[in-house]
Amino acid sequence: MYIIPAIDLMGGKCVRLIQGQYHRQITYENDPVKQAREFSLAGAEWLHIVDLDGARLGRPVNTDTISAIAAPGQLKIEVGGGLRNEASIKQLLDMGIERVIIGTKAVSDFEWFAQCAEKFSGKIVLGLDARGSKVASHGWTKDNPQDLLEFATKAAKLPLAAIIYTDITKDGMMAGPNLERTKALVQAVEVPVIASGGVREVSDIKKLAELEVEAAIIGRSLYEGTLNLTDAINAAK
Repeated sequence: MYIIPAIDLMGGKCVRLIQGQYHRQITYENDPVKQAREFSLAGAEWLHIVDLDGARLGRPVNTDTISAIAAPGQLKIEVGGGLRNEASIKQLLDMGIERVIIGTKAVSDFEWFAQCAEKFSGKIVLGLDARGSKVASHGWTKDNPQDLLEFATKAAKLPLAAIIYTDITKDGMMAGPNLERTKALVQAVEVPVIASGGVREVSDIKKLAELEVEAAIIGRSLYEGTLNLTDAINAAK
């Protein structure tokens, strides 16, 4: 298992939203390029970037900042937020982004998502966000009647790079990940599963490793100091 530190971008700054709610924002770092460099120096090999402005508006917004983060080439980067057409996907991949995350458009237009997964084989990640057993979309502002495991099983037949599972009720709360549902997802699909949301301390990393997830994304716990990135990386190994 490997660790992926997260940078959530809003207005070009590093922020976190509590449970995905835009009015519950914490700003941590004004310079995301500096933050990415610090993650790299601590031993990270991957970086998870979410364009929160993009997720809300339905198109990439913080592309200049993302390009600046990617420019040194020290980290493999995955990016999500507002990717709802092929041009946006290509724009990021041409920047040197390793893989892109599609959530809302995958839920609302699965046929389009399947075509993109085939066209950009191994470069597309399904961002599977859920409240309970139901899928959520549109920057977590809308719930969907689709069942989490049923949708994941259908999507896993495509040549995806991974599935990122986020329990919205856990995200930014630092109260531990949803181990039960993460385990069910890992057992339901053969595509690598990346866990996101709720990780607070090293013990959470060890519990996720036992579930055989591919990786864990961590954000707020790093910024608030309840988890040291180097310690998390060592625990994951």
